[in-house]
Amino acid sequence: MVVAYVMVKAHAGDADRIKADIDAVDGVVESSIVAGDVDFIAKVEVDSPAAVKDVAASGIQEIDGVESTQTYIAMD
Repeated sequence: MVVAYVMVKAHAGDADRIKADIDAVDGVVESSIVAGDVDFIAKVEVDSPAAVKDVAASGIQEIDGVESTQTYIAMD
């Protein structure tokens, strides 16, 4: 099991809708709206590092209102 955290910057506005869309992406097990340099943090649990890329690039980044993402794979 690969665990990763995806930091998400989004356009101001419909935070509840964007969070719901993030939560609906396959592989996302939890997400939070946060204050700071990013707007959301999504926890991802998948079978491989390649699947992490799919969740971030084909899932989260495709959500309307998402500006950018940064992905961090947990090492423990």
